[in-house]
Amino acid sequence: MGGRRLSAARQRWKYVVCDYVTSSLAFFLFNICRCYILYDVNDIWTFVFSTKLIIEEIAIPFGMLGIYWLSGYYNQPFGKSRLQELVTTFFSASINTALIYLVLLINDQTGERTINYELLAGLLSVLFIIPYIGRLLITSAASTHFREHQWAFRTLIVGNSKAARATGHRLKEGKARIGVNIIGYLSIPGEEGIDDGERVYSLEEVEDVCRREEVDQLVIAGSTYNEKKVLNLLYQLFHLELPIKIAPDTFSYVTSAIRLQDIYGEPFVDLTTPALSESSKNVKRMMDVVVSLLVLVLFSPLYAVLALLVKWDSKGPVIYSQERIGLKQKPFNIYKFRTMRVDAEKGGPCLSGENDPRITRVGKIFRKYRIDELPQFWNVLKGDMSIVGPRPERRFFIEQIMREAPYYALVYQVRPGITSWGMVKYGYASNVRQMVERTRYDLIYMSNMSLFVDMKILIYTIKTVVTGRGM
Repeated sequence: MGGRRLSAARQRWKYVVCDYVTSSLAFFLFNICRCYILYDVNDIWTFVFSTKLIIEEIAIPFGMLGIYWLSGYYNQPFGKSRLQELVTTFFSASINTALIYLVLLINDQTGERTINYELLAGLLSVLFIIPYIGRLLITSAASTHFREHQWAFRTLIVGNSKAARATGHRLKEGKARIGVNIIGYLSIPGEEGIDDGERVYSLEEVEDVCRREEVDQLVIAGSTYNEKKVLNLLYQLFHLELPIKIAPDTFSYVTSAIRLQDIYGEPFVDLTTPALSESSKNVKRMMDVVVSLLVLVLFSPLYAVLALLVKWDSKGPVIYSQERIGLKQKPFNIYKFRTMRVDAEKGGPCLSGENDPRITRVGKIFRKYRIDELPQFWNVLKGDMSIVGPRPERRFFIEQIMREAPYYALVYQVRPGITSWGMVKYGYASNVRQMVERTRYDLIYMSNMSLFVDMKILIYTIKTVVTGRGM
């Protein structure tokens, strides 16, 4: 199957530019109606092109783009559902209408309710209909490109069995709104592969293949894969930072909390997408950024005092940096106030316990009240972490956890967090068994991810900090 490689960034920009242009047009038309309804103006164009209105007509559409982003509309630029597009556009228009009313129109109200209702109804109508038409044109054009095989997702099938071939055939021949171009199959150790002339690659060369062939997504296909094998595959594939999909089966850990997507004419589970709506993802990220900025700015004097305490208590750097593994297995450096002696791990990576002699005097207090975690708001601001999410671990311990609990691979779907349900329930883990137990709570969190659950965890975290139950 043909089809050029897709560019999500290019498609996303099409929607962004279209939304700005159509929102500007909608607001311009509303201002004309606003003039006729509310003001006795002889020259309509003098009113519309006044300095105040021009500033509004330039700035307001940018504000609308912010609402569109928060709605999650730009997160998945391909394969949009028409019904979902309609609903998302309407709700975005409703929120934009309410905000414009509160910011600009509240002083324009007349004593006649009918006129006020007409004004709001007119604003809602143009903010919904005009941007929706623009979006519909782009989405329809994309559907045409897919249908005519001009566009296609370059797909690598993970598996080299008869079942994998059958999956590949269904994807190529299926009449769906998103086209697929199968670039090859990936052989799995222990699998009884077949040789029928198709391109087959080894698991060891998957990174090179994905880069060289410009792969867009991976599809796991096999008739004999048990849960443990699928989870171990995920652990080896997450670092590619590509969508990984699988046909729903009996994998309880794999499919229980992951979004089901109707793609290629048959249902597939996206293993890289947690059970959180696109709008919730963006709101969560926005809250992370806002809260982190406030903490870093407002608590900067406290940071200085804490740094002096660390420096006074023991020799060594104030901030301790350590590599951890985050979203999609991407390594990053986590930051903490140092709570242990500089030579604490001279013998190699080692977990700490409540009465660990390596912990400094100030460090004991910091750990008890979780004060040592405060520098991690910088990690949150950078995008390495979230305020709430599974705790990130070091690769040394991750490999041990994976041997006992392969389902740990699922934590790479989301950003790690400063606090988590596991940290609230367990606190610091002093051995791998406790780390595994804590991971189970993090998976419970991921099965029930929502902004409300995040708030509950934050409340419990504050309670833990205030009562000094951090150790």
